[in-house]
Amino acid sequence: MTSAIPILRVAGLSKSYGHHEVLRDVDLEVETGEVVVVFGRSGSGKSTLLRCINFLEEPTTGTIEVDGISLSGGGHRTKSKRDRIRRLRVSTGMVFQSFNLFPHMTALENIAEAPRVVLKRSQAEAEATARELLEVVGLPDKAAQYPIQLSGGQQQRIAIARALAMNPKVMLFDEPTSALDPELTGEVLAVMRRLSTEMGITMIVVTHEMGFAREVAARMVFVHEGLIIEQGPPAEILANPRRPETRAFLDAVL
Repeated sequence: MTSAIPILRVAGLSKSYGHHEVLRDVDLEVETGEVVVVFGRSGSGKSTLLRCINFLEEPTTGTIEVDGISLSGGGHRTKSKRDRIRRLRVSTGMVFQSFNLFPHMTALENIAEAPRVVLKRSQAEAEATARELLEVVGLPDKAAQYPIQLSGGQQQRIAIARALAMNPKVMLFDEPTSALDPELTGEVLAVMRRLSTEMGITMIVVTHEMGFAREVAARMVFVHEGLIIEQGPPAEILANPRRPETRAFLDAVL
């Protein structure tokens, strides 16, 4: 259930690497509680869009606003801008393709580390939150295990818990199941469904999992050659895409 209040606004976003323009004048708004699936061909700019939203990549031009924190791309990273980037990143949890867990830390320690260091939570408070989140992702018995002892699906679920530990306003998922074997994909998607249906977490998900999009997304956004060329409800996009580029992509993946 959304509240029609945009928690995230992207306005006029462009990103270039030299003469290569990856994103071109992208506008996007996401409401509180909304799940938006971003899809398109490899190299279309989907992952770059996510990385620009939390300033892992500096936008060339354009403005990002998350929960009232507004930042413009380009220019120097002044002390004030670096501080706003830090606050924006706290508001945007990021889940990557490749898990990126700390190998020398247990599952519990991976989840508790950022709240303890960044949010200055006590060790006891951070670990209590971590144990609650292990329950949320269905891994309460894995607290003392190291990443190498976990399956890929379990590692990704720990990565989701780690992002949730910062209590973000928006969760960004960059193809969270692409590195997983098919039998492990379902357990990660099940956790993501729970975040939406039970917890009302705002999510932007880059994925080719059309079944997940059909079931969970409020909106699908098709990115083609750095542009958003079509968006709408899953039933509309999947059954009757307007653009031939969208239709050709869906014919290839469905």
